[in-house]
Amino acid sequence: MRKTWSIALAIAILAAAAAAAVPAGASPGAQAKPEPVKWGPCPEDAAAPGLECSTIKVPLDYDDPGGKRIDIAISRLVSKNPGQRRGVLLTNPGGPSAGLKFPADLRTAKMPQAVLDSYDLIGFDPRGMGHSTSVTCDLTPEQSAVGNVPPYARDAADVAKRAEQSKAIARQCATSKTAWMLPHVSTANTARDMDSIRAALGEKKISFAGYSWGTHLGAVYTTLYPQRSDRIMLDSNVGPDGWDYANDRMYAQGFDDRFPDFAKFAAAKPEYGLGSTPEQVTAKYFDLAARLDKAPVRDIDGPTFRMLTYGFLFSDAGMPLVGKIWQALDKDQPLPPMGPGEVPGVENLVSGRYYMICNDSRWPGSVGTYQRTVAIDRLRHPMFGAAGANVQPCAFWSAPADPPVRVGDRGPSNVLMLQNQRDPATPLKGAEKLRRALGDRARMVTVDAGGHGVYPYVGNKCADTAATTFLLTGQRPKHDLACAAEPR
Repeated sequence: MRKTWSIALAIAILAAAAAAAVPAGASPGAQAKPEPVKWGPCPEDAAAPGLECSTIKVPLDYDDPGGKRIDIAISRLVSKNPGQRRGVLLTNPGGPSAGLKFPADLRTAKMPQAVLDSYDLIGFDPRGMGHSTSVTCDLTPEQSAVGNVPPYARDAADVAKRAEQSKAIARQCATSKTAWMLPHVSTANTARDMDSIRAALGEKKISFAGYSWGTHLGAVYTTLYPQRSDRIMLDSNVGPDGWDYANDRMYAQGFDDRFPDFAKFAAAKPEYGLGSTPEQVTAKYFDLAARLDKAPVRDIDGPTFRMLTYGFLFSDAGMPLVGKIWQALDKDQPLPPMGPGEVPGVENLVSGRYYMICNDSRWPGSVGTYQRTVAIDRLRHPMFGAAGANVQPCAFWSAPADPPVRVGDRGPSNVLMLQNQRDPATPLKGAEKLRRALGDRARMVTVDAGGHGVYPYVGNKCADTAATTFLLTGQRPKHDLACAAEPR
């Protein structure tokens, strides 16, 4: 495998770190009482102190609850204060990706002890992924390397090339040994699985903390099951239509929003030699991208350079690495270490995402449409528009099995949204659309910060207080709240 693609693979994994008429379908709550959950040790790749794991059975097809069943792997981080425990907090890290270890990850990220005492934190691997009944598209390492975001298309020929690659992936998914699951892997069915988890745990209601794509999952769950939703916290929000083509195109806006933070950072670091003003650093971006388009340096071409920059700006901690990468490419020096390279389970991770997002919505099927939108977005958003607008395998997918769930404002006012102003992966523009769709069900806390993930990652006291208060008491701000930037 070319070195370029192994680097892109590391970025794909870092980036994971995104109904017009609801089908009748049987509700888990209407089924026979589930078997008691038997907790035990977690698989090695999800093991963490205090974390227990189990597996429950759920219908493959909720319209046929007595038919074939599949496994959903679940985990639990038990409250150590039984007197304070008020229920369960289901969690999802986004992706879509496996979330079995996520409760322990939230603890490591300094989720407040009062929250850990108030809830059993529950993780799970969504259907099709991880230790749940999993899927495959028989992807090669090169196919798996593209991950969340398609490559930057320098011209119409690049779009046509990516279209042929995407057609091949769509065919592989449709003919793989797990194609029998293809019609049934969707966000709506994953939300139904969440309600099966609720029933298996013997809970009347569940609270939920979802991040990135997990915000769409949470919005769909509370739309399908408003009366079984307790406290719903959505962090780094996808728009109300989920991960569709319009969402992919918003990566360009996310890059535009986020890049000035890096330009300011790099301009204050003369040791990188990238410019002494943000404007000079921005000019250096375009200079390096153009040079690498013509002649790759150390196997880094222009599209990979753009992807590296985008992916490592998901957190402030990545900025020094971006500066070192640029410096090395500018002077043709050895590149700094950039990550783990090959990641176990990446084929299932990427395959599961295709199953999920391509089943959820219809994408344009004409290559010409993508060539036109890439050309438009390259002009509107010259930094990254020609990546977000490029083709995904969803363009050549079979029709979704279920109509999508239309997220709306019917239900209790029990949703708190958290959002950074300059999030590269889930831009503020998409969060604002979800806020409007949820109406008075939601309040949104917007933080003057960049990066992907607010609570407890940014360390903004204003936002942290709002989130903790909501999870502990159910109280939300009376109105949408804007939190000022705070020194870190």
